[in-house]
Amino acid sequence: MKRAAIISKPGKPEMGQVVREVTGWLRQHGYELAMDSVTAGFCEGCQPTERAEMIRQKPDFVMVLGGDGTLLATGHDVARAGIPIVGVNLGSLGFLTEVKQDEIRQALETIDAGRCAVSLRSMLECRLLRNGQTIATYEALNDVVVNQGALARITDFDLRINGQFVSNYKADGLIVATPTGSTAYSLAAGGPILAPDVPAFVITPVASHALTNRPLVVRDTDLIEISMKASREAAFLAVDGQQGMSMADGDILQCRKSELQVKLLKLPERSFFDVLRMKLKWGER
Repeated sequence: MKRAAIISKPGKPEMGQVVREVTGWLRQHGYELAMDSVTAGFCEGCQPTERAEMIRQKPDFVMVLGGDGTLLATGHDVARAGIPIVGVNLGSLGFLTEVKQDEIRQALETIDAGRCAVSLRSMLECRLLRNGQTIATYEALNDVVVNQGALARITDFDLRINGQFVSNYKADGLIVATPTGSTAYSLAAGGPILAPDVPAFVITPVASHALTNRPLVVRDTDLIEISMKASREAAFLAVDGQQGMSMADGDILQCRKSELQVKLLKLPERSFFDVLRMKLKWGER
C-alpha cells in the first residue's frame, strides 16, 4: 500500500484548491492518505491524524503545503523517522519549499515514478548548559540564534571552537547556521551561501559593534561553544524560529553536527543553483 501524508499552513486563501488537487491526484493513484487538521478541513469526508500517529504510519513521503516555516516544523518531527519531505511553496521566498503551485502535478508524478532526487540536509544538535548541566537539547535544520529578542541591546558573547578561544563578540546576536540555513537569517546578516552538501557550518554575527568581526565558516565536525558574559538582560535562544528559551549569564550553548538528517525530495531537473537564481533573482535588472 502506498502512503502519503499532507501537512498544510493555516490561513492561506488558495489552500482549498491546492488540497483538493493534491488529495484528488493521490487517491486516483492508489495512495492511502493521512493529514493534519488544516488539510482535513479542506477535504470532504477526511479525518485529521495526529502528527505522532502520522509519523508512526511511516508514509512514503510527507507533502508540506505552505512555506519554509511549515517545512522546518515538519522536518523536526520526521527527521528521526527518516521520512522524505517535499515542499510546495505557498509562502513568499521558499528556499526549502521549492515546488511552485503550478508544478504540483509534475512533482507528484515524479515522486510516484521514483524519479525524485533526494537531498540530505545536515542538522545541528544544540545543548544549553547551565552550571555544567544540560538543561535543554534541540535539533535545528536551519539555524540557532542567540540575541536579546525584542530588545535592541548589544550582547556580549565569547566564541570557542573545539575548546580554543576564537573571539569576543559585542553584537545584537550570533547565528550558527547549517548549509541549509545559510540562505536564511545568516544570509540577511551578511553571511555566505553554502551549497547544501558542503560539510561546514557558518557563524554569523548580527550587527556586530566591531567592523573586524566577520562571518566564520567552520567544519561540521567542530564543536562550537557560545558563552554569555555579564548582561543586564537575559538573552534568548531561538531554534529555527520555532522554539527556544531564555539564556542567563554564564550559560554555554554547544552546537555540533547532529546524527539526524532531513531528506528533501527535489525535482531532478532543478539544481540548487537554479533555485538560488530563481529565488534571489540573480541576473535580473
